[in-house]
Amino acid sequence: MNLTHPFRDEDGDKLREECGVFGAINAADATAATALGLHALQHRGQEAAGITSFDGNEFYQRRGIGQVAENFSSSEAIAELPGFMAAGHVRYSTTGGSGLRNIQPLYADLASGGFSVAHNGNISNAGTLRQELVRKGAIFQSTSDTEVIIHLVATSRYPTMSDRLIDALRLIEGAYALIVMTPEGMIACRDPLGIRPLVMGKMGDATVFASETVAFDVVGAEFVRQVEPGELIKVDFDGNVDSLHPFGNHSPRPCIFEHVYFSRPDSIFDGRSVYAARKAIGEQLAIENPVDVDLVVPVPDSGVPAAIGYAQQSGVPFELGIIRSHYVGRTFIQPSDGARHSSVKRKHNANRALVEGKRIVLIDDSIVRGTTSMKIVEMMREAGATEVHFRVASPPTAHSCFYGVDTPERSKLLAARMEIEPMREFIKADSLAFVSIDGLYRAVGHEPRDPACPSFCDACFTGDYPTPLTDLVNREHRDAQLSFDKVA
Repeated sequence: MNLTHPFRDEDGDKLREECGVFGAINAADATAATALGLHALQHRGQEAAGITSFDGNEFYQRRGIGQVAENFSSSEAIAELPGFMAAGHVRYSTTGGSGLRNIQPLYADLASGGFSVAHNGNISNAGTLRQELVRKGAIFQSTSDTEVIIHLVATSRYPTMSDRLIDALRLIEGAYALIVMTPEGMIACRDPLGIRPLVMGKMGDATVFASETVAFDVVGAEFVRQVEPGELIKVDFDGNVDSLHPFGNHSPRPCIFEHVYFSRPDSIFDGRSVYAARKAIGEQLAIENPVDVDLVVPVPDSGVPAAIGYAQQSGVPFELGIIRSHYVGRTFIQPSDGARHSSVKRKHNANRALVEGKRIVLIDDSIVRGTTSMKIVEMMREAGATEVHFRVASPPTAHSCFYGVDTPERSKLLAARMEIEPMREFIKADSLAFVSIDGLYRAVGHEPRDPACPSFCDACFTGDYPTPLTDLVNREHRDAQLSFDKVA
């Protein structure tokens, strides 16, 4: 089932997080809390949403295309999912594509009982594992990489569900933050490098888990701590919490782009306020790349905190020189080819009275393909800006992500094809500069990047992938063999 992607930038010019997860156990209104938590995580996935609940005897499931409010805003929808344990998922597809069968949480009846899993991340050897499982007789119901986990758990010979899950995860490469439900309780787990985020909280007698702390604010839960990289937390229906570290000791590599763009500004990530981190990135950007201008103008909304930091550090006034429309959404599900050229003006409009006759510097979080940046620069010139400079609150994005972020092919990333000066010419700015990778590390409270042991996953900037990429290597090998065969 192919679906349009109404919430994607028409030019594919923003990186998109794959999904967000939320779970609650021992909660009187587990499903309602999960729906609220997912609503707070809506920015992490706007294509589809699902919730699975458990009442002590049966599992119940509801999944649908669209946002959380479209699927879980009615009392009838919540009533369909009774129980004191629930987990949910908001999705923006990368691996597996669109369609109802890929909406999570995925559920299966195993020999030991029901098994539900909500997964944020991407398994970089899922294709290889899937082929092996199919050869052994496995029948897959979806094209999602997450279903591989279910089949590995189902075929494990360990006696307990938690041991089977650990056994399965030992075979997996890549990134995962999981919320699993079984008849015995809830299991939350984060990959050994902690690439994708997961946090733990308390809501009265209930234990809750979420991709971001902002979900706890919405449901009235207290943030307890992050789930540590490689940690597996089991919570039973008596409220007992058991923490395991079955994967050994690893140097954590959380995704640094959570600080730059993915997380909501009002979340806490890696022990630091995301809003404060983004302001600090803007300050660092101003230190490294000053420019003589009249106004600092953010590209809304993601460029706002960094622009505030840039303005405060540089002493140049911060102004909203671009006004964003918040009502584009589904009105423009399928624009014609001609209408695509006006997509930026549907979302953003120049504040002509403010920028006319002014020298401005635009602040954005990243440049992906560069097409949106080019259109915004052009829009500001049309509004009368005499100079338009561009500053970016991240290093050049020159490499694809294989850990649960929707990025274009590397050949379509502007920074993979061009050096800085050709990029400046492409977007038609008077100057272009990015924060350095060491500056980014400093801004988020870390020492400059140590190439031998980086503190973050920053592969989209450096190409330094922290895990094997088995499927990619196998695919490149097959493509090379096909090319050789054709020549031969």
